[in-house]
Amino acid sequence: MELYSGYISRLIGELSVLPGIGNKSAQRLAFHIINMPKDRVEALALAMTEARNNIKYCRECFTLTDNEVCPICADKNRDHKQIMVVENIRDMTAYEKTGKYSGVYHVLHGAINPSLGIGPNDIKLPDLLKRLQSIDATEVIIATNSSIEGETTAMYISKLIKPTGIKVTRIASGVPVGGELEYIDEVTLSRALDARVEL
Repeated sequence: MELYSGYISRLIGELSVLPGIGNKSAQRLAFHIINMPKDRVEALALAMTEARNNIKYCRECFTLTDNEVCPICADKNRDHKQIMVVENIRDMTAYEKTGKYSGVYHVLHGAINPSLGIGPNDIKLPDLLKRLQSIDATEVIIATNSSIEGETTAMYISKLIKPTGIKVTRIASGVPVGGELEYIDEVTLSRALDARVEL
């Protein structure tokens, strides 16, 4: 027997598939949405639809943006010759919060993971190499996670880029092994960036 009517159950079901949202959280969100003023619900639904329809990858760094180029890549005050390579957009956001990095980014959207069938061509690694051919980069900072996949990806990138003469560095320890960058505080991230080492 269903506890709620069809529309409520459907809303709870749709919310519960979101990452980090269990059934209880989905119920709380569903009842909150149901009790919101109708215009706020419509604004929320419109914001989600417009975001899904209009957001795309930045043509330079592959973060999400609603323009051809994201605000960071469009910023003339950033050092466009220094590129920090991160696994995902959340990692980029974590470093931006430190306020200590003035270069630009390249978002891989994953890491090399042979056990899951994810190879170098399944992430935005070919795009990084293509990007490096078109600019006079001075340094590539590899800021992948300290997981086995992140370390594998870092070493692979290093082996590809070092022969080109571009300086390749890796964020220093201070970021715990197995730690996810998005959950690490700004001070630790800042120290890891400052103490990066050449590979």
